[in-house]
Amino acid sequence: MNPIFALRLVLDGIAVGLLLFAFSYHWLGNATHEVAGIGMFMLLVVHNLFHRRWYSTLSTSGRARRGGFNLALTGVLLAGMLALLASSLVISETLFAGWRMDDDFTARQVHAGIAYWLLLIVAVHLGLRWPMLMAVGRTMFGIQGTHVLRSVILRSIAIAIAVQGLCSMVALNLHNRLLFRVSLDWWNFEESAVAFFGHCLAIVGLWVFATHHAMHWRARWRHRAAG
Repeated sequence: MNPIFALRLVLDGIAVGLLLFAFSYHWLGNATHEVAGIGMFMLLVVHNLFHRRWYSTLSTSGRARRGGFNLALTGVLLAGMLALLASSLVISETLFAGWRMDDDFTARQVHAGIAYWLLLIVAVHLGLRWPMLMAVGRTMFGIQGTHVLRSVILRSIAIAIAVQGLCSMVALNLHNRLLFRVSLDWWNFEESAVAFFGHCLAIVGLWVFATHHAMHWRARWRHRAAG
């Protein structure tokens, strides 16, 4: 595997990990939350620097090659990250406390809502790249060819994660967060922080699963239509 490509994957994985870790605000406190957020944004800058050539192709053949949905999703992801950064600056209590608004309740509500939307958008972003990630996994573990039993087991695990993701969205009362609503029905980190992150990972798994299979079915439908 190309060392630069491997480094990119590692840094991207850390960035996603920091996004999840930043949800631990009610568990680890504000300072840790802000440090994790700044680390994530720094890695996001690095991610975009690695992909500068990709951006240079948008006005030429790259647009047709990448597809309109991928481009639109990338634009929404970037806009969401910038909105998350802007909202974080006006509610900061540690790193950028001098920029804090006097009445930051609404900004906090917006910040939380954007963060949960980004969790889903990042999952869709990963779902679009799942074939590439699976190919990387095959290379890392030396897997060659196909095996019926292995495929059945992996697909069963994927379906189980997707089902748990649906349950996790209910458990975390996610719809209120996505609608920027205030809700007292929220996770108690004093009971189990591990379970909370398990729910978050299951939700990510659900949206990766749904995106990957939606794109697969779309490709098959277009192939049949073309034939």
